[in-house]
Amino acid sequence: MNLVLKGMTWNHPRGYDPMVACSRAWQEKSGVEIQWEKRSLQDFETFPVEVLARDYDLIIIDHPHVGQITSENCLLPLDVPGREADRQALSAASVGPSYRSYEWNARQWAFPIDAATQVQAWRPDRTERLRTWREVLDLARSGGVVLPLRPPHSLMSFFTLCGNLGRPCRSNGQGDLVDAETGATAIELLKEIAALVDPVCFDIDPIAAFEAMAEEGAAFACAPLIYGYVSYSMAGFRPALIRFGDIPEIGGAAGPVGSALGGTGIAVSAFSKAPEQAIDFAYWVASGDVQRGIYAACGGQPGHGAAWQDETVNAATHDFYRATRATLEAAWLRPRHDGYMAFQQAGSDRLNEGLRRGERPSLVAEELNRLFRKSFR
Repeated sequence: MNLVLKGMTWNHPRGYDPMVACSRAWQEKSGVEIQWEKRSLQDFETFPVEVLARDYDLIIIDHPHVGQITSENCLLPLDVPGREADRQALSAASVGPSYRSYEWNARQWAFPIDAATQVQAWRPDRTERLRTWREVLDLARSGGVVLPLRPPHSLMSFFTLCGNLGRPCRSNGQGDLVDAETGATAIELLKEIAALVDPVCFDIDPIAAFEAMAEEGAAFACAPLIYGYVSYSMAGFRPALIRFGDIPEIGGAAGPVGSALGGTGIAVSAFSKAPEQAIDFAYWVASGDVQRGIYAACGGQPGHGAAWQDETVNAATHDFYRATRATLEAAWLRPRHDGYMAFQQAGSDRLNEGLRRGERPSLVAEELNRLFRKSFR
């Protein structure tokens, strides 16, 4: 009887299809079957990993969870003896800070299999890539801009704006999240664009924004800050094609720096009844040959640099990877301490409250700093 493992990923073709395809190939290679289930993007961003770890052997996670899940002892570290060369290769091939985003307390808790950050998306039949934030505002005044503001994405845009202003938010250690001037400036920028875009933006995440953009008669032509989704840059995936590129320059920083890193990693449950087999799969699916091969071919958005520079992978996606790599390489790594996830929700809610009410940006920035300090208690 074959060994059967269970995995949990997230509900989008980019998150589910490549895991099913890779697991089928892995079963042929190893005899181990992996059955994947999926959850919503909202659950992926907020649902406790500890609960999932009791039911699944393999879990696709978001890196800001690592401080919390480490304290809960619900994952196995992947830095097992004897595989140092494999890990060194994965680290060297990391796109931006993706690999180290899953390092915590000197251990490796997941491997990046999907690299993402906030980039720019646009309809090439409607507009070109916007170079500056002023161009973004001009297009927003005519109704052509969509900006996901559903928590936590409003906070992610705040992080990105601060980073591109040249004074990124704190990612390690206690204290204020951001200096008062930068925080207020970023919120003022968000306040200005939030008043120009459709109010529906407060209720949508990136997937909903892309689905709206990809309709034939869509009003939206550009999403200036949005997590990249390679699926929409593939011909035939949706009625209209979406292109991707580096974020527009907001000011202060040189180039597309400071975008809030996203992406996903593959982790192994501490409660798995077959931990060695689960860890073997994690190493295999994160490797360069798999990532630029079956993983990318089946709709995945690889986390390995070999795929990002591969000619075939780029040709199939209208240069999604080459066009966004500068933003990925200069991405900002979010805080990961135990307590950050609660802050991310509370901070997003407080930010949105301030944007909806038109509150003074300096007051909202002060509240974000207070909530961030509180997250360490």
